[in-house]
Amino acid sequence: MTGSRRSSRVAAALTLLGCLLVVVASSVAPLPDNRLVLAPDDPPLDPVPMMPSHSPTPSTPPSASVLTKADRAELSRSLERYLNGRPGRLSVAIKDLTTGRSFSYGGRHRPATASVVKVDVVAALMLRAQRDDRALTSTEKALAAQAIKVSDNDATDALWSLIGGAEGLRAANRRLGLRDTEPGPGGAWGVTTTSAADQVRLLAALASPRGPLGAAYRRHLLGLMADVAPEQAWGVSACAGKGAEVALKNGWLPRKADGGAWTVNSVGRVRDARHDYLIAVLSDRHPSMGAGVETVERVTRMVTGALGGAPESAP
Repeated sequence: MTGSRRSSRVAAALTLLGCLLVVVASSVAPLPDNRLVLAPDDPPLDPVPMMPSHSPTPSTPPSASVLTKADRAELSRSLERYLNGRPGRLSVAIKDLTTGRSFSYGGRHRPATASVVKVDVVAALMLRAQRDDRALTSTEKALAAQAIKVSDNDATDALWSLIGGAEGLRAANRRLGLRDTEPGPGGAWGVTTTSAADQVRLLAALASPRGPLGAAYRRHLLGLMADVAPEQAWGVSACAGKGAEVALKNGWLPRKADGGAWTVNSVGRVRDARHDYLIAVLSDRHPSMGAGVETVERVTRMVTGALGGAPESAP
């Protein structure tokens, strides 16, 4: 073959290859960036991109619905005015997966988790099962159901052992993107400390198809949280209007370290046609459990009302 013929064939092959690359590139749509927009002053609440597959389509772009600095300042002042008249300490973090709005208050607060840690413990169990490429055993399912639905402490003791205790939870939390959660020592899982932001990160990992847990595990755990005993369904559910889907876990504990004052926490997901809230309200040093529940529910309504309008049925 002469040099001119070889050059002609090489040129033709390169031209054909270029055409094929253009066709392939034009046939593949770019992947969307599903990360939610945070206001400039927001802490980084979510460790992974989040866009739940069943969330309602936002009516306005997230960037257009982000709270302004003035909005945040006014909401913080409103919370301070309310909390200044009540005993105890409180922190809150919230993210609306539908609109992209988020807000946090009291970010340095690190109370004991009490029983809300049970969600984290079950998530850790599921990560271990997923690592081993298996479903939960019937025993594990029963223990998880008892721990979440009726907040059974004996079941949680067994799960704590199965996940490897504090070190097992710490390893799982690295996978889940938690940054502020310190497992309790020995078997004292109830005095694990955490932040409201971390609890929203954990909820985000359960809501996001791009998180570390597979869909079947996430559905299972959220399903347990949607079926808690009726007498334990208080807290962040206070913002739920008629027809809203609620998945939550609450924790309550009188602490000797606080002179017998109560720690009262509530975390969960509340969604309807207009909003998909991930909410964590953590509080301590209340004179009674009832006082803590009242404060948690009032703050929940205040924050969701500011972010998107409280439901008419909310008192």
